[in-house]
Amino acid sequence: MAGNPERRAALVDAGVEVLAREGARGLTFRSVDASAGVPVGTASNYFTNRDDLLRQIDARLHVRLAPDPGVMGALLTRPRDRSLVTAFMHDLMARATKDRTGYLALMEMRLEATRRPELRASFTKSVRGDLDEALEFHRGAGLPGGDEAVTVLYLAMLGLLLEHLTLPDVLDGVLPGVSVPEGLVERIAATILPEE
Repeated sequence: MAGNPERRAALVDAGVEVLAREGARGLTFRSVDASAGVPVGTASNYFTNRDDLLRQIDARLHVRLAPDPGVMGALLTRPRDRSLVTAFMHDLMARATKDRTGYLALMEMRLEATRRPELRASFTKSVRGDLDEALEFHRGAGLPGGDEAVTVLYLAMLGLLLEHLTLPDVLDGVLPGVSVPEGLVERIAATILPEE
């Protein structure tokens, strides 16, 4: 296995691009090499097989799509109320919009996991870890709503992200006078976390 960490990271990011653009069936070492602009055969020197590449893409996506600690810190100076939860949801939507490719690759990983039990097990563990982390963060930060509210927020935002990043026109005008996606984020938070 080749040991250049910068080259490995570039190949994994190229894999993210291929996965988002062509889907899991198009994710080959040759397509990753082409996307990274490296000689044919380079990816095979860095990954033992396609599953190894997918696992490393999963790990990389967690880094790429993670919230910015500075943004989180600034938000956490605010009162612990629904508006803060809404601000976190807006940050999530902004990150998804900024790295649309990363989120599309994440969705492709979900689809590929339905076809491959070995990937399903590791990806389920990874995504469940994210959900558990969100629940723990919500509890630890003293935000309104309990685990049920966080789980429903998670599901609602997952649906909004799916529609907004894949078929955004589906949501246009669905709620007259509510902007997409910003207004829908506000509605989701207000519906799940009514003011006390």
